[in-house]
Amino acid sequence: MVQQYESPVRIYKYPFELVMAAYERRFPTCPQMPIVLDCEIVEDAISNNGAKRETTRRCKLAVEAPYLFKKIIGVDVVFFIQKNFLDLKARTLNIEATNETFSSRIEIFEKCRYFAHPENPDWTCFDQTATLDIKNFFGFEHSMEKMGMKQYSQTTQKGKEIIECFINELKKEGVTHVDRWKEDGSAEPATTATTTVSCTNEKPPLSRDNSILDADYIAKHLGQLSPLQESKLVQFRKRIEESGEHGVPDFPTLLRFLRARDFSFDKAATTLQESMQWRAEHRIDDILGEYKMPTVVEKYFPGGWHHHDKDGRPLYILRLGTMDVKGLLKSVGEDELLKLTLHVCEEGLKLMKEATTLFEKPVWNWCLLVDLDGLSMRHLWRPGVKALLRIIETVEKNYPETMGRVLIVRAPRVFPVLWTIVSAFIDENTCSKFLFFGGPDCLHTEDGLEQYIAAENIPSFLGGSCNPSIPTVAEPVPSKLFTRCFLSACPCTLIHEGGLIPKHLYKSDSVEENNGAHPAHDHHGLYKSIDLKPGQMFELIIRNTDPKSVLTWDFDVLKNDLLFALYRTDTAIEQSFNDAFSSVFDGADFKEGVNYTKLEDKVKCRPKEGVQGSHEMATAGTYVLQWMCPPSCDGPAQLMYFHEILSSANYKGSMTSLQSGFSSNSLQSR
Repeated sequence: MVQQYESPVRIYKYPFELVMAAYERRFPTCPQMPIVLDCEIVEDAISNNGAKRETTRRCKLAVEAPYLFKKIIGVDVVFFIQKNFLDLKARTLNIEATNETFSSRIEIFEKCRYFAHPENPDWTCFDQTATLDIKNFFGFEHSMEKMGMKQYSQTTQKGKEIIECFINELKKEGVTHVDRWKEDGSAEPATTATTTVSCTNEKPPLSRDNSILDADYIAKHLGQLSPLQESKLVQFRKRIEESGEHGVPDFPTLLRFLRARDFSFDKAATTLQESMQWRAEHRIDDILGEYKMPTVVEKYFPGGWHHHDKDGRPLYILRLGTMDVKGLLKSVGEDELLKLTLHVCEEGLKLMKEATTLFEKPVWNWCLLVDLDGLSMRHLWRPGVKALLRIIETVEKNYPETMGRVLIVRAPRVFPVLWTIVSAFIDENTCSKFLFFGGPDCLHTEDGLEQYIAAENIPSFLGGSCNPSIPTVAEPVPSKLFTRCFLSACPCTLIHEGGLIPKHLYKSDSVEENNGAHPAHDHHGLYKSIDLKPGQMFELIIRNTDPKSVLTWDFDVLKNDLLFALYRTDTAIEQSFNDAFSSVFDGADFKEGVNYTKLEDKVKCRPKEGVQGSHEMATAGTYVLQWMCPPSCDGPAQLMYFHEILSSANYKGSMTSLQSGFSSNSLQSR
């Protein structure tokens, strides 16, 4: 098996000659590299003019391995041959190292290079590559591969530290400058570079051939990466540069696509190239400057940027529960909602760069807080769900790894129904970033919002002290609104409360209608209807064989009052759809508290009320959803209902904090 390793170019902000003086102090040993026990010079040749020097060393290294492993292979030390090729005229040092011990079983070849920075001659660059070819090693090939990677990581991480240490040592001795070599053999004073490499948050310090990436840039803009990840990032950029038709994205973007595909070059390259093609076709790079938010969106879309979370991520708040999905779709259309989402994503990329500069640490994703208070059946309107799934698919493809954390607050018990539909379309890694907060108090509970967002930045509608003000349509929205809101302590001025959009703002009736039916009932035919006469009952019998599964229900009362309750029994009961004016529990064989239990007390549901709920079925048994039209009603009641069972394997959340929710006006005509 052959493994290849490559580290990004590191930059020493010192002249080549001073770095070489520090490098020589590494030999024969140095305390920073205790694994190196000795280095013996076996050959040393200098050219007549002193410009070139070739040095060969035989280095003895301690074997860092478990005792049993060393006992099996029979050695405590290994020997390497290191050849150095120094060219003072070209200002380069090339180093090659190969293993002498076990050379018939393992081939290790490491190549390092020190060279003057091509744009700033007062700086020195260093790069490093290695190959490990394990042919046969006593059956420990995989273990050797892991130890080889560990050794490479250690030397890569310590290399720069050692040079810096010896440069500081030279400074303490008064050596801060070493003259350059001249053609006549004399020394040439070092000159000050007229061209320097800038390091901004927009572009890393790169040479003109884009082959040099500063380690300081990695630390400030990409975060902690293993040497192997750094190596793959550099190689990935080269691959995209060679094959790309639409330019090369910045390193944070490259890294996000790599992470999203587990650092697989082929998968990441395919996804990135498709995304770059998509960006070119849809002019995504121009969206921040060209996009004009429709007036309806400004006034009724309940979302906006709001400061940042405790990790420095830009925070976007979406009050989904108060969003008029149907009204937005009929006012601006699905394409416009998608464009709005893409505009938000592009703003997120910009704010992440600004946050990286502001907090002086890498911020490469953002935080989304979704308030579900008010979520009801109307959000399951089929065209709305279709638009949501399209948006999720587009964002997943083109903005991978930009979502650092998703906080779902005030989740009603209908939420598992919506989550079941959309979660299948969300990447598994993204799903793992969702945190759920059920019930009205999501602020002060253990592990509540204050664990993730500073108390002064939590909006008042969630129990915090920050009171967002809402602009009217007449008020101009500042062009720098998002950045100002995020970076300053000013109250957010963008998050609207949402609400119903008046029909006169609808563009057309082109969005699929349902001929007066309930807005959710056309969703895959899941919702059923039934009429109940005064005194009549309808009982839905559910036999559960999956302990800890979750029973969810969602129903609307269209006409007259209804009473609703939930029961459980161990007795098997057959479903009956006959007109019933009595319950299955009215028989002589049933006695409440003995062989059946009421799990949800009877609640009165009035016309135009939507009720959502769920119950964790901790044990197997028969569960009964019961609706009854009170005998006192002056006419029949109309019921539209839906239920679903989420298996224990698929639903990993806790239902203990989710409370039954009413949504009055959920059937209000639009």
